[in-house]
Amino acid sequence: MRLFARKSPRDLLVRSLFFLPKKQRTYFNRWLRGRHEYKKLLGAGCVIVSAPKSGRTWLRTMLTRFYQVRFHIDKMELVGFYNFHKYHPEIPRIFFTHDNYIRDYTGNSDNKSDFYDKKVVLLVRDPRDVVVSAYFHTKYRSNPVKVDLRDMEVGPDGPPIFEFAMFRLPRIIEFLNAWSREIPNLPDILVVRYEDLMANPADCLERILQFLGMPGEREEIAEAVRFAQFANMRGLEAGAAFGSTDRRITPGDPKNPQSFKVRRAKVGGYRDYFTDDEVAAIDDLVATRLAPEFGYGGMPVHAGQDPQ
Repeated sequence: MRLFARKSPRDLLVRSLFFLPKKQRTYFNRWLRGRHEYKKLLGAGCVIVSAPKSGRTWLRTMLTRFYQVRFHIDKMELVGFYNFHKYHPEIPRIFFTHDNYIRDYTGNSDNKSDFYDKKVVLLVRDPRDVVVSAYFHTKYRSNPVKVDLRDMEVGPDGPPIFEFAMFRLPRIIEFLNAWSREIPNLPDILVVRYEDLMANPADCLERILQFLGMPGEREEIAEAVRFAQFANMRGLEAGAAFGSTDRRITPGDPKNPQSFKVRRAKVGGYRDYFTDDEVAAIDDLVATRLAPEFGYGGMPVHAGQDPQ
C-alpha cells in the first residue's frame, strides 16, 4: 500500500480545478507553488538548493541529527523551515528547494536574482546517477497531486529507462548549467558535490555547518554522519521512524525495494541499467553539454557507498 501525505489546501484547490484544460491547470498549479516557495525564500536564513534526486534527504538527515544533538531535541522529524527554529531560535530557518517553481511566480526565469541576497548551499550530483534515481522515483514514488507537473509518465509498460534518461537528462544538465552561470552573481554561495560528501561526509558537513554559521564539534558531526549512514537510514525508512505520512523518507511500497527513498548504495551505478552503446550516448551528452565547473563532463565516477 502506498502512503501519501495529507493534502495541503493548495493541493486541494488545484484538484478542484479539474474542469480546466491541462495547460491552464498546470500554469495555476506552478504559480501557486511558486508563491508558496517565494514566501519561504523571503523568510529563510539560508537556502539549500539541489536538483531532485541529488542527495538532499541524506544531507537533511545529517543536519537533523546535528541539531537534535546540539539542542537536545527529541522529536523524530526531519529539519524543515519552521519546526526546528521553533524548538530553538538559534537554528536557522532552512529553505530546502529544487528551484522548480519560484520563477513561475516572480518571472525571473533567466537568472537567479531571487537568491542573490541569500546564503545558498548548492548541492550537485552527477546527472547520470540523478536521472536513474529520477526514473525509479517517477515510477514508484510520484505524488499523484503533481500529475499535471510531470514531463513524462512512467508506467508498468514503460517508457524504457534509456528513453526516459535521454528525455530528462538535458533538463537536469540545464538546471546545473543555469546555476553554474549564476555562481559569479551569488555573493554567499557554497557548492557541495554529492560525490565529495559521500567520500568524506564529516569534512563536508563541517564545512557546511561553518558556512551556515554554526560550526559543529567533532563528536556532534560524527554522530550526525553515523545516524545518516545508508544502513541506518534504510532502517529508519522501513520503520517509518519520521512518521508514516512524511513522504520524504517513507517507501512508496514497503514490499518493493525500488520504491524506497534510500534505494541503492552505489555511485556511478547508472551504468548498471544501460547497454554499452547507451552508456556511451549518455556520457557523450554529459561531456558535450554540461558546464565543466562541477567536474562531471565525461569523467569516470569512483565506486563507493551512495546513500540517496
